[in-house]
Amino acid sequence: MSEFLVVGGGVIGMMTTLQLADAGHSVTLVERGRCGQEASWAGGGIVSPLYPWRYGPAVSRLSRWSEGYYPELAQRLGEETGVDPEYRQRGLLYLRVEDEARALGWAREQGKRLERVDADFLYAREPEAAPGCREALWMPTLGSIRNPRLVRSLWTRLAAMPRVTLREEVEVTGFEVAGGRVLAVKTTRGDLAGGQVVVCGGAWAAGLLETVGVALPVRPVKGQMILFRAPPGLVQRVVLMDGRYVIPRADGRVLAGSTLEECGFDKTTDAQARESLWASATAIIPALADCEVEHHWAGLRPGSPDGVPFIGAVPGIDNLHVNAGHYRNGLVLAPASTRLLVDRLLGREPILDPAPYALEGRLSKAR
Repeated sequence: MSEFLVVGGGVIGMMTTLQLADAGHSVTLVERGRCGQEASWAGGGIVSPLYPWRYGPAVSRLSRWSEGYYPELAQRLGEETGVDPEYRQRGLLYLRVEDEARALGWAREQGKRLERVDADFLYAREPEAAPGCREALWMPTLGSIRNPRLVRSLWTRLAAMPRVTLREEVEVTGFEVAGGRVLAVKTTRGDLAGGQVVVCGGAWAAGLLETVGVALPVRPVKGQMILFRAPPGLVQRVVLMDGRYVIPRADGRVLAGSTLEECGFDKTTDAQARESLWASATAIIPALADCEVEHHWAGLRPGSPDGVPFIGAVPGIDNLHVNAGHYRNGLVLAPASTRLLVDRLLGREPILDPAPYALEGRLSKAR
């Protein structure tokens, strides 16, 4: 029996497992499919909330800590696994921001670099950006990471760690609970035991907790994206306009996203969304109209009230914990949210006040 059993193999589950194993503990990671192939793979990889000034302090604190940690994490994983997660810190350009004054005020309060720039500055950095913009907002510190490579490097590292047991293609169906403790995790391949159980099931977390009578207000929210095969250098950095964005990769490919759709666990793609994404992308970078759309996919975000994740112990069950509900910011918040929970699990001083993320008092909002 492992000291810890982690349910869910996305970035949250894998980073939790990595930190626990780094601290010398044995961990079993259980994933119903292949690790990192759901929302962690499907997202864009921007290491910041899209419009960070529109979030409350609970999300901002996690985001700030994670942004500072990603360069170190990417370097470590690249060196240890040979798989470069492609962390790029090229900044972000915001076009047509309606609440610019609020954004700049937030930046002053947070000590975050965000400035208004003129057209010359904008087009010197992104010559192919939407024509006719007289100004933009510029966040030079923003980074992005190539999330499929991040999950591959995390998996490669975990697979090489002797204290880690990876159980993929194993679906958790419920929990055996007695005396206020989880005695076993029920799966399609038999029962598993772990001293402490951590549910990192993303959009599926609520369904897992329903089996023990806990109503976690986390729901699936579909997001569709498209990928352009573009020449290297066409887009140099993340550009965001009217709630949509383009993200360049090192090989020239450009991601464009994303939709927000409430349709349960449906991950199908459709022509209407593709056309809408194409229109947004080519409005941001008109030259993308000449590039082939190479791929179109969908993922399911774990939506939660106000986008604030649930991080902490499940009330009434001593050894059951949750880290889920990051909504659009799972990749952004993963380092901080997993560190926060691991600090709690190991009795260490937490990096942040855990109270805003606790489940107590927040479960009654289920709908």
